[in-house]
Amino acid sequence: MRKVPWWGYLSSAAAPALLIGGWSVASDLQSRPFDAIAKSVSTLAADGATDRWVMTYALALVGVCDIVTALALRPAARPGRILLAVGGICGIVVAASPQPIIGGASVSHIGAATVGCLAMAIWPVAARRSRSPAFGLRPEVTVWVTAILLTVAAWFLVELLTTGAQIGLAERILLGAETIWPLIVVLTVGAVRRMPAGVPAREDVRIGRY
Repeated sequence: MRKVPWWGYLSSAAAPALLIGGWSVASDLQSRPFDAIAKSVSTLAADGATDRWVMTYALALVGVCDIVTALALRPAARPGRILLAVGGICGIVVAASPQPIIGGASVSHIGAATVGCLAMAIWPVAARRSRSPAFGLRPEVTVWVTAILLTVAAWFLVELLTTGAQIGLAERILLGAETIWPLIVVLTVGAVRRMPAGVPAREDVRIGRY
């Protein structure tokens, strides 16, 4: 299995830290109490929001981290890496296309957010390796991860369309999961690389039973 360079570990770990730290700090900076359960993360970066630069830079940097991780995650299948990079690019576009804080909508923001969320939900299964010993790249694992992410994305969409009371909660769970999964993949690939020479891979153990 090919090695993930050190900067891949750095970028994959930085992405969730920047995202969660960004929305936590930005929420505290708002001039009025911010309801994280009901309000979208995009509200923190919207035109007119207090210190909107905090969430804007956080979203942009998370996008950059996803692109860097896609370049570093060489053991993953290429289609998955491309989708991960697409998700990162879309994150940068989202950051550069703020929503108005009252009324109206940014078409580029909505479009980039939609494509980005879908790309980040589908990339796990597209990155699978049929004989990979790494937990994060096993086909049976990646199918379940993508199914779960798409389910949460559907929940978020329903909340948006119905103006539900849990828009912020659904979005935070979705974005958090989509941002943490690349780190899990990188760590599980690294764990295989550090496996002692005498420990057989999962496929070898399975073959040895028959």
